[in-house]
Amino acid sequence: MISINTSENKKVYFASDQHLGAPTSEASFPREQKFVTWLNEVKKDAEAIFILGDLFDFWFEYKTVVPKGFVRVLGKLAEIKDSGIQIYFFVGNHDLWMHDYFEKELNIPVYHTPQEFKINDKLFLIGHGDGLGPGDKGYKRMKKVFTFPLFQWMFRWLHPDLGVRLGQYMSVKNKLISGDEDAKFLGEDNEWLVQYCKRKLETKHYDYFVFGHRHLPLEIQLKENSVYLNTGDWIQYYTYAVFENDKLFLKEYKQ
Repeated sequence: MISINTSENKKVYFASDQHLGAPTSEASFPREQKFVTWLNEVKKDAEAIFILGDLFDFWFEYKTVVPKGFVRVLGKLAEIKDSGIQIYFFVGNHDLWMHDYFEKELNIPVYHTPQEFKINDKLFLIGHGDGLGPGDKGYKRMKKVFTFPLFQWMFRWLHPDLGVRLGQYMSVKNKLISGDEDAKFLGEDNEWLVQYCKRKLETKHYDYFVFGHRHLPLEIQLKENSVYLNTGDWIQYYTYAVFENDKLFLKEYKQ
């Protein structure tokens, strides 16, 4: 478990689901600019920044090639990390084929599963959120295929021009991946991430569960002193979470 102690007047930020590159690079460019502007603002008082997955709508790392583009956001993340602010990156269902590029090039740790963090005296469970809890069996089966080493090896043999184009097409068109049909509140009893959090609380206390993936800004009280928060997205809502004064808040970025 990683511990973070915030300095005076410092904050911890959480954001997810920017889906840069979707539906096209040209269409997502204004969103990339807006997210970079947000990063430039929060670096002024950030103790740490969590990127909770699906920063890219598609990402695949070949041994010597990564997808073209995203120079502004990658440069801003590098600048922030080099300034001494810690950044933590969680892969999502759209960028799950991320390996060590961020770690080697940007010195940013990459996580593929939810992780525990202690921020000041609060215990967090943090992740992207895909495939957790009951249900979603179709996606869970597909994820097993996509993360199977043989499948990744076979995909890597595709020329990047073909592989990236195919990946981008699947990312937009495949509803199991895109989640377009599921971006509405289902009620607590039908929210898989809420059920996942409640099951975790049966064996261990967490002050905060922070996830993305659902594309919905949500804040749900699980118990008197335990909260589930979903950071929303940077497509429709432009929302993020901030931990300050030992409290976690959901906010909307208005530029």
